[in-house]
Amino acid sequence: MLLGLSLLYVGAVLILNGLWMLARISDREVKIINVFTGLLTLLVSLKLALGDGANAASIKAGAFSLLFSFTYLWVAYNRHTGADGRGLGWFSLFVALTAAPVSFDVLSSGAPSAGNLWLGLSWAAWALLWLLFFLLLALQKPLMRLTAWTSIGQGIATGWIPGFLILTGRLA
Repeated sequence: MLLGLSLLYVGAVLILNGLWMLARISDREVKIINVFTGLLTLLVSLKLALGDGANAASIKAGAFSLLFSFTYLWVAYNRHTGADGRGLGWFSLFVALTAAPVSFDVLSSGAPSAGNLWLGLSWAAWALLWLLFFLLLALQKPLMRLTAWTSIGQGIATGWIPGFLILTGRLA
């Protein structure tokens, strides 16, 4: 259920960040969803990594989930301070380079299942999105619209819909 909770709000923040990049939402308004989702995923990550019954798998899940938390909190910080985002861009490269092998590991581990396939492909999609943020923010490539629409699409496909399905018991 914690995955569904996190994914629902990851979907929301990705969609709203995409809309913000398309100038449909102001800097002032987009901060709140980034702070909320960053703190929510931070709490979930810490519970997974440090909570009662934590094991190697839950610590790994917590560590990888913190990549999302820190990204959203950094977006909020940049919107609050007016920072240009280059630091976040370089962090996004680090995350993209981390997410790509996570995708490979998920896709190549254990018995194939719809859940593993979705999770592995989602990590690949997130790696691509973080790579786009690196190119946009750190290298100043003119990819705003592509990054915005990718964020919206991934918000729907990798966050909102699966999060909703997990929370309603339609996806295990």
